[in-house]
Amino acid sequence: MARTVIILAAGEGKRMKSQLPKVLHPLLGRSLVGHVLAATEPLSAERTAVVVGHKAEQVTEHLAAIAPQARPVLQADQRGTGHAVRTALDALEDVTGTVLVVNADVPLLRTETLSALIERHEEEAAAATVLTAVVPEPGNLGRIVRDAQGGLAAIVEARDADAEQLAVREINAGVYAFEADALRDALGKLTTHNAQGEEYLTDVFGLLLAAGRRLAVHTAPAVEETLGCNDRAELARLGALLRDRINDAHMRAGVTIVDPASTWIEPAVTIDPDAVIEPNTQLKGATSVATGAVVGPEVTLIDTVVGERAEVVKAHAVLAEIGPQAKVGPYAYLRPGTTLGVKSKVGTFVEVKNSSLGEGTKVPHLSYVGDATVGDFTNIGAANVVANYNWRSKSRTIIGSHVNTGSDSVLVAPVTLGDGASTAAGSVVDTDVPPGALAVARERQVNKEGWIFTRRPDSAAAQAARAALDAAGAAEEAPADQG
Repeated sequence: MARTVIILAAGEGKRMKSQLPKVLHPLLGRSLVGHVLAATEPLSAERTAVVVGHKAEQVTEHLAAIAPQARPVLQADQRGTGHAVRTALDALEDVTGTVLVVNADVPLLRTETLSALIERHEEEAAAATVLTAVVPEPGNLGRIVRDAQGGLAAIVEARDADAEQLAVREINAGVYAFEADALRDALGKLTTHNAQGEEYLTDVFGLLLAAGRRLAVHTAPAVEETLGCNDRAELARLGALLRDRINDAHMRAGVTIVDPASTWIEPAVTIDPDAVIEPNTQLKGATSVATGAVVGPEVTLIDTVVGERAEVVKAHAVLAEIGPQAKVGPYAYLRPGTTLGVKSKVGTFVEVKNSSLGEGTKVPHLSYVGDATVGDFTNIGAANVVANYNWRSKSRTIIGSHVNTGSDSVLVAPVTLGDGASTAAGSVVDTDVPPGALAVARERQVNKEGWIFTRRPDSAAAQAARAALDAAGAAEEAPADQG
């Protein structure tokens, strides 16, 4: 396998029309360069170098976060792909054996394809091997020119190609395997005699051919793997292709995806067989979905665990854990630190943050639970609020098992409700409630008769009240039915 991997990520990508470097644009949970790094990482190279240039600090910071083993190499002046590779080799010590060179904007590359390219290169003892593909519209891509025997005669950049060469549909995918010594020698002979005035890495093949060195070609099994990204439209098309690839793999592994076109699943997501993913669902990060779970429609899960036979509908969850047979939604929001026990429920218009709900516990509707530990088989009534923030700090609320809170209760942290405790509807509870006790924390109701007539005598409400009182008085004065 490759001893050295060099990823070319120094370009500006002007056609993206973005302040963000092209290689950092996101695509289904990873940056463009992140996808390439993910494809090369299983090759177990001795060293991986990423050539950076445009906004190098930003790209280097990103690399430190996603691939700390990769070494950034600065190409201060972008003088072409050949110059970029030479810069990387100069920065690395004792590079020998096979060198794999990959552009950073081909996010659909598979590890298997790279491995096969390297295997072909080493089996044929080639000085250089190029990955190619046959495409219907080559556009501005470099052309593969073959000799009479079908071997590689040249790689010609589109800007430098004549009409006959432009008609060729076999293109250079921008992925190469080189023998290190042959590569280093040829790089030293590159010139800038071309339309761009740059050192083309592809000219290495002509130099090696002229020196009598053996060249090889490996054709990618799927054209989509070789597609690069130059603008936002191409980025979107690549995203759709990657979405379809990921969804197809899950479905073939036993997952039901009702509408693949509206389902976006990032590469690191795991889904067990017999899970069901309903339409308009996004599964991101390290999310996992267990057997028998039903997720969707209209669900977004980020780094969230869904247990067996759980149901999640029209909900948003981040860094949460949904236990087996739990039910979430519709219109629920699980924030980081939320853990739902077996057969628990978080219902309509409920938000839960940094809280654990025990087995069978329910928060059915219109409530907020923040920084709380809730026991088993507890029912949180409608429109409850766990008030966890006092403008300076957040405190925790402890709610026991088999607790029932009345509608419109406010639990002011820090407070503890013992097992079997209850709160009366409309209570503001700021003192611990012993096990089995009923907390009544509200003023006694007082009715001020005729208030509307003195405060708003001409209002529609006053007229309605007067008519109702008149009707009630008439009913009291009516004679009893003698029938």
